[in-house]
Order: sequence, then C-alpha cells, then structure tokens
Amino acid sequence: MDIPGLPARAAALRLLDAVLRRGETLDQATHNALQNVRGDADRALARAITAETLRWLIDLDALIDSATQQVLPEDAKPRAVLRLMLAQWLRLDTPPHAIIATALPLLTGGPKRLAHGVFSTLNKREARLPDAPTLPERVAARWGERGPAIAAALAEPPPLDLTLRDPAETGQWAERLGGVSLTPGHVRLPRGEAIENIDGFADGAWWVQDLAAGLPARILGAGEGRRVLDLCAAPGGKTLQLAAAGWQVTALDISDKRLERLRQNLDRTGLKAEVVVADALKWEPAEMFDAVLLDAPCTATGTCRRHPDVLHRIGPRQIAEMAELQAALLERAAGWLKPGGRLVYAVCSLEREEGEDQAAKVTLAPEPIDLPGFASTPEGWLRTDPGMAAGGMDGFFVGSWRA
Repeated sequence: MDIPGLPARAAALRLLDAVLRRGETLDQATHNALQNVRGDADRALARAITAETLRWLIDLDALIDSATQQVLPEDAKPRAVLRLMLAQWLRLDTPPHAIIATALPLLTGGPKRLAHGVFSTLNKREARLPDAPTLPERVAARWGERGPAIAAALAEPPPLDLTLRDPAETGQWAERLGGVSLTPGHVRLPRGEAIENIDGFADGAWWVQDLAAGLPARILGAGEGRRVLDLCAAPGGKTLQLAAAGWQVTALDISDKRLERLRQNLDRTGLKAEVVVADALKWEPAEMFDAVLLDAPCTATGTCRRHPDVLHRIGPRQIAEMAELQAALLERAAGWLKPGGRLVYAVCSLEREEGEDQAAKVTLAPEPIDLPGFASTPEGWLRTDPGMAAGGMDGFFVGSWRA
C-alpha cells in the first residue's frame, strides 16, 4: 500500500512493540524497525513519534480508556496504534486527517473502526494532555519527592549541549553559535539542526555532551601531564575532556564498536589518548594511575529526557544487576590508584542503589566534591536531576575519594 508517511508509522509501531513487549532500548530496536523506511526525515519522524508516545504513555492511555466502553488489553494492537495517533496529534501537531490516513491502514476490520471511533471522539472533545507527563507508578515510587520535578523536565525533549575543547573560548562560541553557556566550556543550543552542519564541528572545536555528563571529568581539574584511566570510556566525551585538560589518558572499554566514535572524535579534535579494548573485570594495568574516572554501566534512568524508554523498561531486576556490576568495577578501580590518587565514580542513573548506596560501600577516604555552580550533598557527593537548570540536564550521581 503506497501511502506517503505510512512506512514511518509502521516503523514507529514496531519500535513501540520492541520497547514495551521485548524490553529493548530505542537504540537497540532502531536498526531492525526502520529497515524499510527511506529518507532521514521519515526515519527521524518514526523515532520522534515513538519517543513522544513513551514520554506520555500513561496519559495517552488514560485518554484512550476514557473513550472506550471496555478497557483495551495493554498489548492490544488498537491501543498501540491509538497511542501513536494521539502522540502525533497532541505532541507533534500532525493534522488529524493525516493521522487517520497513515494510522488506520495499520489495522483491519473491527480494530480499524474502533481506533477511528476513539480518535474521532477524543478529537471532538478537544482532548488535552497535562502540563507534565505522569510517571509510571513504580517509577514514581522509586523517585519519591524528586518525581514531580523530574516529570516536569520530561515534558519537552532536551536541548543540545556542547562541550568546548578550549573553555577559554566559551563566550566566543556562545555568541558565534547563538547559544547560552551554563558553565565555562559549555554551550547550549536549541535542538533540531544536524550536528555535522553546526559551525566548529569540522574543526573539532567541540563535541556533543550533556551538561551533567561533563561534570565528573571537570571534578579532576587540570591534568598537568598526570596519568588518568577513563574506565568504561565509550562513547568518549569524558576522554576528550580529560585530554583537553592536559591529562595523559588511557580510555578503556569492552566494546570496540562503541569506541569507534571516540577514535573519530579524537581525530576530529586533534586530542590524544591511548584507546584500549578490554574487559575491565579482567584487565590489569602495567602501572598505577594518578586518577581513575569510572563512569560505570548503569540503568541510565537519568537520561529519561532523551531516552524515555527507560521509564518503561527498567525495574528492580535491572537495577540489581547493574548494582552488582558497579560494585565489582569500583573494587577494581580503587586498586589501580597511586598513593594519594583520586577516584571519581559516576552513573547516569536516578536510582539510589546505583549511586548513594554504591558510594557508601567505598573504603577509600572521601574527597568532597567542590564544583562551582553545583551544590554537593551533605556527604560531599554530587546529585543532578533532569529538572535542574533551565532546559534541564541528565540525572547523575558522582562520588569522589582519595587512595
């Protein structure tokens, strides 16, 4: 059926199914789901429809349930299609006639009539979404009093954050790019433009990195030629920061494929680092380090603004699995420090089990974090939430110790 825009909607339906039924991440599911979609614009549209559906899923379901006599099963295809239809109408400003033309062919028979009827009913009611997405119950329970502020930050996709190779040029680049800077070495831009087309990309003047993701490396300060291990380094933003700050960097990660982006960015920026492909649980260094930065694998719930699939995929099992791995990595990282060396541990997770609970187990001497513009916790740790700062930032936990 040759209907313009239909392949993108069919791909969005496959993406949604991959996340909600199979527990895949949006990134994992993208390749297979978008194989039949031609053109960057349609591929981006499929991803945007799915992301907005996941961001507002609880509220979309509430609207659907308000317009049906019997509650549709959670995994019913008409519910999935209606979710996509409403996300396009209420979040992407797609005209209703275009939504109907590209969504109903995904269904046949009675389900098609049902979806058409429910959508038309909600359209006539002039249905609206709340100001902020409703968090899934288990997520709201985990995040407690932080939940409302985090939910408010989820209402819109995040802006684009850049980290500058030379923080001394912050004012110059903010003006040149028409952006704003929230801290030296950072520029924030509106989202939407292709990265490769932004001024300074080809010259390696900056790289894409969320504001919060850039904080752990900032804590280590100037390297002055000292040796640092960036453990679990891919995709490499922290390696670039450390190299730009004068550290002699060893960047280690288990994934050669994920390290490829780091190699490309090192070439583009002219920065230097030793890149090592190895399993951190088995690898042994030839000599100790002055500092180790462990940005550990985690559930990544702190990236929910950009990856709303984490709201629906992550539960106690995933959190426990990540916490076990983090504890093992922390133990090894602590053993690779020279006397007086500094360990910085970070996760882009909002879960206590991956942040505060891990930090409490470390037996090294605590080194309170003092980062201008960012308040530390009473324990001397750093905790960011998506609702912080204008435009938000990823949720991170960062702890620091001395050997």
